[in-house]
Amino acid sequence: MPRFHELTVTDVKKTIRDAVVVTLKPANGAAFDFIQGQYLTFRRDFDGTEIRRSYSICAGRDEGILQVGIKKVDGGAFSTWANEELQPGMVLEAMEPMGSFHTPLDAAQARSYLGFAGGSGITPVLSILKTVLAAEPRSDFTLVYANRGVNTIMFREELEDLKNRYMGRLNVIHVLESDAQDIELFQGRVDAEKCEALFAHWIDVENVETAFICGPEPMMLGIAAALKSHGLSDDQIKFELFASAQPGRVTRKASAAGAAKDTAAETQATVTLDGATRSFAMSKEVSVLDAALENALDAPYACKAGVCSTCRCKVLEGEVEMVANHALEDYEVAQGYVLSCQSFPLTDRVTVDYDQ
Repeated sequence: MPRFHELTVTDVKKTIRDAVVVTLKPANGAAFDFIQGQYLTFRRDFDGTEIRRSYSICAGRDEGILQVGIKKVDGGAFSTWANEELQPGMVLEAMEPMGSFHTPLDAAQARSYLGFAGGSGITPVLSILKTVLAAEPRSDFTLVYANRGVNTIMFREELEDLKNRYMGRLNVIHVLESDAQDIELFQGRVDAEKCEALFAHWIDVENVETAFICGPEPMMLGIAAALKSHGLSDDQIKFELFASAQPGRVTRKASAAGAAKDTAAETQATVTLDGATRSFAMSKEVSVLDAALENALDAPYACKAGVCSTCRCKVLEGEVEMVANHALEDYEVAQGYVLSCQSFPLTDRVTVDYDQ
C-alpha cells in the first residue's frame, strides 16, 4: 500500500505565468523509480485541514530527475501555494509514483504513437513522449496539444527543443482556441470533428500503435470516439483524467440480484490495512473509504472522485457498488478491485483488503 515519503524541493521554475515545474529529491530514491505517465500524490496542512492533490510527473525516465508540473487553479489551495510560495529547500510529502497511463516499451520495435493533451494535461504526455523517443529509437510520436492561446502553452520551449533533437520522429500540432493560426484546421477546439479532419490530412491514424489522451473528460470522449471509428481498440487508447465531471457519489443503479432484497441500513465491515485487520459497523450510505477514515484507519486516497486509483482495494467478501470509475482497468474490476471512495456496501458483510 502506498505511503507518504519526504521529498526536498531542489528547483521551482515557471513554465507559463500560472504554472510551475517542481524538481524534487526524494529521501528514498528507490521508492520513486517511476514509469512514464505516472503521478505523485502530495499532502499538506492548510490551517488545520489536510489537502491532498495529485500531479503528473513530466520528466522522462532516462533524465535522472523527478519533476512534476503544477498549474494554478482558481481557488485551489495547494496549486496556489505551489505557484506563489514554494521554494527550493522546502520539504514536501508525497506517495510513491502511481498510475497506469503507460504501455510497455521495447527498444527493438518501430511504432507510431499518438498523444492528445489539453492544457495541463500535457504533463504526463510529455513524460511519455520523452521516454518513448529515448527508449525506442525507431519509433515516432505525434502530439496534438490544445490550449486557449499561445501564452497558455506549458513546456512550449521544451517541446520545440525536443522537435529539433528528434527531427523527423516528433511532430507537434498546436490547436489554439482563441489565437489565430496560419492553418485554419489548427484553430478551435479538439473534438471528434476536428480529429476527423486531422486524420484526413495530417495524422496517419491507421498506423498508430497506442494513443494517449489527457485532458477534460468531454474532450477525451470525443477523441476516443474518433479513434475507435478509425479502428483503434479500447486496449490501444489510454486515458488520464486531470479533472472529472464526476464530483463524487451519483445516484445508485439498481442493486444486483440477491443484494436487492437487503434493505438493512448497516453493514459489518472488515478492513485489512498494513497487515492489520479491523472490523466495525458502517452505514450503507457511506463509502468504504469514508467509513475507514471515520474509524481511524489511515486508508490511502487522493481525489475522492474516482479519477485516480490511490484508494484501490480488493473486495474479498460481500458486494459493493462502485458508482464511478475513471481509473481501474476492466481486468482489475474483474479480479475484485474497486475504488473505495466510490464503493458502497450492498450486503450485510463486506471484507476489503488494501494490501493486495
